[in-house]
Amino acid sequence: MAGVLETLTVPRASTFPAATFAPIASSSVRSLSSSRRSVKIQSSCMTSTRGLVSRRLSRRGSRIVCEAQDTAVEVAPVTDSTWQSLVLESTSPVLVEFWAPWCGPCRIIHPVIDELAKQYTGKLKCYKVDTDESPSIATRYGIRSIPTVMIFKDGERKDAIIGAVPKSTLTTGIEKFL
Repeated sequence: MAGVLETLTVPRASTFPAATFAPIASSSVRSLSSSRRSVKIQSSCMTSTRGLVSRRLSRRGSRIVCEAQDTAVEVAPVTDSTWQSLVLESTSPVLVEFWAPWCGPCRIIHPVIDELAKQYTGKLKCYKVDTDESPSIATRYGIRSIPTVMIFKDGERKDAIIGAVPKSTLTTGIEKFL
């Protein structure tokens, strides 16, 4: 892997009207740094040989390279209408995170669930249930506190882990059912 490091000067938002933000994104670094009041952003991206997306930033040949599209595993939402087919009828174990958008601890555990989804790709399916959008599922399984992570196997609830716990706690719970 090769590392790419670039410093980019971006003007403060207060110096531009809102309508000019779209053209700023496509303009060159030279024109962005012409403002007197600016903020410097330094980005570092790792590159590999798989499906790279790159954007030229200046005439010097600097680039930002991003491969997030190839490596991202999205934890799909489950609703009342998809619960039966995605969770209960699944042939592999399923991890379900019960959460709500206003829940602080839920935001803490989201990246951990994303990591687990990547780590167990092909062995475990990961989904999330917004308890505000699908309260009947939460009620059916007695969810009284969020975040709650449940593991299902063969359509049955096997384990429940309540709270924003460390990744190791979730991994231990998952490993019992793989």
